[in-house]
Amino acid sequence: MFKFKVKKKAKGSHARIGVLNVNGKVIETPAFFPVATHAAIKGLPIDKVKEIGFRGILCNTFHLYASPGPRIIEKAGGLHKFMSWDGVIITDSGGFQVFSLPEKEVTEDGVLFKVKGGKELFLGPVESLKAQEAFGAEIIMAFDYVVPYPCSYEDAKRGVELTFKWTKAMLREKKRDDQYLFGIVQGSTYKDLRERSVELTLSLELPGYAIGGVSVGEGPELLREITQFVARKLPFSKPRYLMGVGNPEDLIDCVSYGIDIFDCVIPTRYGRYGTLFTRRGPIRITNRKYRRDFYPIDTSCSCYVCQNYTRAYLHHLFKSGELLGAYFGIYHNLHFYHTLMEEIRDAIRLDRFPQGILEEYRC
Repeated sequence: MFKFKVKKKAKGSHARIGVLNVNGKVIETPAFFPVATHAAIKGLPIDKVKEIGFRGILCNTFHLYASPGPRIIEKAGGLHKFMSWDGVIITDSGGFQVFSLPEKEVTEDGVLFKVKGGKELFLGPVESLKAQEAFGAEIIMAFDYVVPYPCSYEDAKRGVELTFKWTKAMLREKKRDDQYLFGIVQGSTYKDLRERSVELTLSLELPGYAIGGVSVGEGPELLREITQFVARKLPFSKPRYLMGVGNPEDLIDCVSYGIDIFDCVIPTRYGRYGTLFTRRGPIRITNRKYRRDFYPIDTSCSCYVCQNYTRAYLHHLFKSGELLGAYFGIYHNLHFYHTLMEEIRDAIRLDRFPQGILEEYRC
């Protein structure tokens, strides 16, 4: 069962509150999905992710395909049992690695990657689909061709054409009716290609649509311009997913364009290395000035870390190389993101978006 319903639209913007029901698992949107690339949030037990309040995460098909492999995960009972997570899982198709990994050969049928030890790994739409079916995620993604920025018009056009071709191939092979395939709009920063990609992707009548190929080097202004342009062309009644975007200010702006779902490694990656988010902006806890700072990370934060520990203690943990520092940093940052999304939804509900959020957060 897949249902999505818009419950309220903001006044003065395209922001909206929605309810996503996937096989009986309910998530209120706009929602942020933490990234568990290898079926794990680096440095944080999965039960703590649920404790914070998240009900959805994202896992990466390419990395899980490489290790431990679809057969082992399927034998374990799927990702939910393998990693002990009972919420919604989205699996990225592996398309992002077409952009991010340097050694690969793109063909009409898929991508040949060179991985560690000189080994080769081929991943195409059918391989991606079968892996995602074995993983058992509720929402699975089309295998897409992500091009870098800048790129030529011809490269971006090829990305649109291959993404559409590969999505159709996945639909032909798809067997499970308890998984829901989202299409992905590509086209780089070329608006006519983005428009063509929207047209092609919508023709497949999928349950949800994602905007891909952003946050690949184009900078925040172009990111927002392209997101706004594409979001307005996607159906009002279907969930809109912006892939790989996660700076707090980008979340706020892109919610105003009508985006419902986000994922990004930023809160966990930053937390591991000591960049911690607050309502007044991020702080670098390893900075010497926090050595004698006995305030919490954020005085308005209700998370476990802020209620029990000081900046001075966190500074000490990071400078001492204690793993606990990364644990606390990740926990706090994820709590910050969960709270931000809750308050965005409340602001929309009370007709105070974005003004109410901008008054509270200086990201």
